[in-house]
Amino acid sequence: MKIDLTDTNSSKINKAILDGRRAVGTPAAGVVLTLVVVTDEENAYDAVKAANDASREHPSRILVVIKRHARSPRGRHETRLDAEVRLGTDAGSGETVLLRLHGELGDRADSVVLPLLLPDAPVVVWWPVDAPEVPSRDPLGSLAQRRITDMYAVEDPLAALEKRAASYAPGDTDLAWTRLTPWRSMLAAALDQAPLTVTSAAVESEAENPSAELLARWFEVRLGVPVDRIVTDGPVVTAVRMGTTDGEIRIDRPEGPVARLSIPGQPSRVLALKVRTTAELIAEELRRLDPDDAYAASLRGHGPAARQTGDLRSHA
Repeated sequence: MKIDLTDTNSSKINKAILDGRRAVGTPAAGVVLTLVVVTDEENAYDAVKAANDASREHPSRILVVIKRHARSPRGRHETRLDAEVRLGTDAGSGETVLLRLHGELGDRADSVVLPLLLPDAPVVVWWPVDAPEVPSRDPLGSLAQRRITDMYAVEDPLAALEKRAASYAPGDTDLAWTRLTPWRSMLAAALDQAPLTVTSAAVESEAENPSAELLARWFEVRLGVPVDRIVTDGPVVTAVRMGTTDGEIRIDRPEGPVARLSIPGQPSRVLALKVRTTAELIAEELRRLDPDDAYAASLRGHGPAARQTGDLRSHA
């Protein structure tokens, strides 16, 4: 079910949501959080689809903030809010509201979003593109327990990584880090199977890959060993090597969804290691709303007592 509202306000949108619930036969919300997606018109379709798919695991009220910038001087002074309310099969497992903010209203998006937040429920803000310099100080970011950015969506990912490190606040995270979860889990499991002393490491990936840089910093933080960054043709991270006193632990994924794990003294094995969709990444991030200390330490490239432990397992 879809309800279009033109030149509206937050009160009318809330009423439309309630009326829509009654019409589709679901008077109770049944959602567990509010996901605020801040995007532009060009990327709105993909962002809404990913958020709706993620809501099948985490039923959410999804508020999509789309700032519309007028081309003419006259249009820039026009302040208007248009909305599209989606419920039922058009909104994943929750309810979705597309908010198109015209003119100066785009600079006051928090005043539109605040009355639409679910009471007593966590708030997550996701910027698929064009994240603010300091997410925690952004008017919308300050409303959230969790703030999700994506360094892959910028022109210079490694420069963005340094900005994220300088501006980090508890609750910040980035999908470049989320993409590493299967890699970190496999590497930690490999050391569980072969508890060897790691003396060096190397990460192979395409150039300017923020996930590869975060993975290298994670090694430096957790193991206190030198890490080589090796540029390959990709795609994304293609291999990780850990030098040990007994040989080399290696995970190779040159292409496709399959990787090969090699551990000294054991037969090599094939593992599933696909490139996950944006919806899967968002769903993972919505599973935890507490600060991610491992991300914070890896982002900054240091951690308390980390260099003395030589252990990946507690922060996989």
